Amino acid sequence: MTQFDDMQAIRDGVARICREFDDHYWSDCDRQARFPAEFHRAMAQGGWLGVSMPEEFGGAGLGVEAAAAVMHAVARNGGGMTAASAIHINMFGPHPIVVHGTPEQQAAWLPRLISGQDQVCFAVTEPDAGLDTTNISTFAQRTDGGYRITGRKIWTTTAQIASKILILARTTPRQDCERPTDGMTIFFTDLDRSAIEVQRIEKHGRAAVDSNMTFIDDFFVPEDHRIGEEGLGFRYLLDSFNPERILIGMEAVAIGQDALERAAAYARERIVFGRAIGQNQAIQHPLAECWANLEAAYLVAQMAARLYDAGDPCGAMANAAKLLGGRAGHAACQQAVMTHGGMGYAKEYHVERLLREVLICRLVPVSEQLILSFIAERVLDQPKSY
Repeated sequence: MTQFDDMQAIRDGVARICREFDDHYWSDCDRQARFPAEFHRAMAQGGWLGVSMPEEFGGAGLGVEAAAAVMHAVARNGGGMTAASAIHINMFGPHPIVVHGTPEQQAAWLPRLISGQDQVCFAVTEPDAGLDTTNISTFAQRTDGGYRITGRKIWTTTAQIASKILILARTTPRQDCERPTDGMTIFFTDLDRSAIEVQRIEKHGRAAVDSNMTFIDDFFVPEDHRIGEEGLGFRYLLDSFNPERILIGMEAVAIGQDALERAAAYARERIVFGRAIGQNQAIQHPLAECWANLEAAYLVAQMAARLYDAGDPCGAMANAAKLLGGRAGHAACQQAVMTHGGMGYAKEYHVERLLREVLICRLVPVSEQLILSFIAERVLDQPKSY
């Protein structure tokens, strides 16, 4: 079996599960702001939550290309970013544990994440730091047997339903560090709601998968819940940055492809002035251009994933995958709404939901401006601009 056949088998297997959850399911989750627990459970039972985790803990031990194939199928089959966000943190979030955790930590934590018994939220971003992660102020003070953590986080996804939390905190003040990236430490521990307050953020889209302000107040974390060495947390996070960009780019492409397929079907069926609107080049050409851009973005994301799995430098390609995927996916969803005309604004046809959700892919996990600055500096040898 070729690598192409392997990836197609993954996509087909995931798609079979996704087809059990129709448009009405996802609309209900969106309207009720209800986490898609049934979908999450089905993916866990199918073994897909552990596709990129070690085999000895119940995972499949596959790489980022396989994870990207899973997430492409998830986002392609009607669930949009709601479906993707419900599970994709499993594909990159626990990576510091996989690479830097002790054997005891891995044995205790990874099987429960793979089986879906535990869900984790990612507490990294802060209100006053934004994309400047080195400027976080959440602090972990050493104490007997561990640390006491105090601080605020924002955009902590799934904190309403998570049982575990991964926290990035300073253990050395920034001004006392040789480099701004030093002095940060990662912790993985129980989400103790007596010491952590979670406040939901109302959003434009993807209401079913919560985002939150998270207030951490004198929260005790045992020392054996620290991942790796103290002060190296930012370096450990770098291991997951490129996979996250690749997956977000691939998910954006998939959502755009879903929307494009719906628009093409509508254009064939909608009769105006005695002919299908899809017979008009003013309808055909924008849809065809969306197809071309989506295919190109897909290939960039796939190449980035293969470079990562081969251990080759992939930062520029991973960032390009996120940039191009986000833009192509967003453009396709917007064109799908326009193709439907007034009905594109109605929830009945679901393209408005896809448009609301795909916008996330242009905003996170890094801005388009920082991506372009990175490529200009690292690829085109331009001076650093920030």
